[in-house]
Amino acid sequence: MPSTPASSSASLAAPASAAAYDADTVVQDTVRWLERAVIGLNLCPFAKGVHTKAQVQYVVTAATAADLDTLAQDVARELQVLSESPPDQRDTTLLMAPACLGDFLDFNDFLAHADALLVALELDEDYQIADFHPRYQFGGTNPDEMGNFTNRSPYPTLHLLREDSIDKAVEAFPEADAIFGANIQALETLGQAGWDALGVGATAQPGTSA
Repeated sequence: MPSTPASSSASLAAPASAAAYDADTVVQDTVRWLERAVIGLNLCPFAKGVHTKAQVQYVVTAATAADLDTLAQDVARELQVLSESPPDQRDTTLLMAPACLGDFLDFNDFLAHADALLVALELDEDYQIADFHPRYQFGGTNPDEMGNFTNRSPYPTLHLLREDSIDKAVEAFPEADAIFGANIQALETLGQAGWDALGVGATAQPGTSA
């Protein structure tokens, strides 16, 4: 299991409940997915640079399905922290929510709230929120279509991004528009068995926090 990059940290955003997931395990699972799937399959050519430079911050929220206000507070806090951090120290943040929003439709509904937070914080021109989920499904697709796996992660995850970093990445990769199509082709070639062999699923279980 890969170790967490030196400048990244696993932190519970709120006091752990009896059903809390172990934050270190959640982060380790996410790093393994990033290394083996996102970088290993070249699903995002921009990911390797920030990962190698340890500029990705990993945060695990203790929010539960009964307490989505905590998740909203965590998103707002992490957006503020990211906006106040030098990009060479923290370029992007992955916020994992292992104890809530396991249903993809509920997760999708929450995204509108997350985007509203960007506007309320007056950060919508400089930051954006991407999303990943264990059951991610693009509109008009079947759940088992391999194309959905471009956005499938071990846990419900919000990716807080700087617009400047996106612009620089696109400039460095002039064929950025072709990435999605190439990803679909790569995943269809890999197939479900190939994806399963990567071992990038969730291993953390509720109630295992120390």
